[in-house]
This record gives sequence, structure tokens and C-alpha cells, in this order.
Amino acid sequence: MPSNDVRILAQAAVPTAAVGAIAAVVSGVVAGGKGAVGAVVATVVVILFMGLGLYVLQRTAKSLPHLFQAMGLMLYAAQILLLFIFLAAFKNTTLFHPRAFAVSLVAGTLVWIAAQTRAHMKAKILYVEPDSTASTKGDRPEKSGRSS
Repeated sequence: MPSNDVRILAQAAVPTAAVGAIAAVVSGVVAGGKGAVGAVVATVVVILFMGLGLYVLQRTAKSLPHLFQAMGLMLYAAQILLLFIFLAAFKNTTLFHPRAFAVSLVAGTLVWIAAQTRAHMKAKILYVEPDSTASTKGDRPEKSGRSS
């Protein structure tokens, strides 16, 4: 993974983990141990889903740039579908508090999106990579001023 991608991933994951820790403490105080577990599970789900999504999107942007926008839309639809499947699988669970899970999931997702947006805005990523072999006047290298 190129350094820009790792930097953006870290700049999005760290604030999300911090908000998840705060949510776990608050949920633990409000809803007890199951609330804290729900907040931790929600934070892990957000970091896992959004991190994998960012990784897939960056790989697509590099290998198939013409599919970038469509892939982004498909990726977000797939993330929502996976989240729905996760929620359906744990609908009647007693492992964690569902309301603490839901609030932490929404808070973590919003923080991830805001942090990722900020990271992209601050990153100095070239839109066009300069080609060192081509000249600025065209695709052909310039001839020297001397004639033989």
C-alpha cells in the first residue's frame, strides 16, 4: 500500500478508535458492561468495513481509474448491505447492548467520514503523474540544436 494510502487510513482510523473508546466508556457507564461491549464491537465493525472499503477503492483507482466513481458507489452499497447482514445475524443477541451498538456505529461512521475527508483534503496527491521521459512540448523528445 503506498504511503499516501496508509497515511489516509491512519488519519481516519485513529480518530474513529478514539471516539470508539469514548463511546465504550460512556456506554459502560450508561448501560453497563454490555453497553461497553456493544460500543467496542461497533467501533471494530466501522474500522474494519470502512478500512477495507478504502483499501479496495484505492486499488481500483490505481488499476482501473475509469471505474473509480462507479466502484465507489458500489462499495458504499456493499458496505450498507454487509452492515445489514451483520445486524440481522446479531438481531436477538445478548452479547451486547443493541442501542449502545447502534449509537456507537453511527458516531464512528460519521467520525470516519469526516476524518477521511479531512485527510484527503490535506493530502498533496498528484492528479496527473509527470512522465520524466516525455518532453513538455509533445510526446517526442526534443532534438539537439546541432545537425550532423
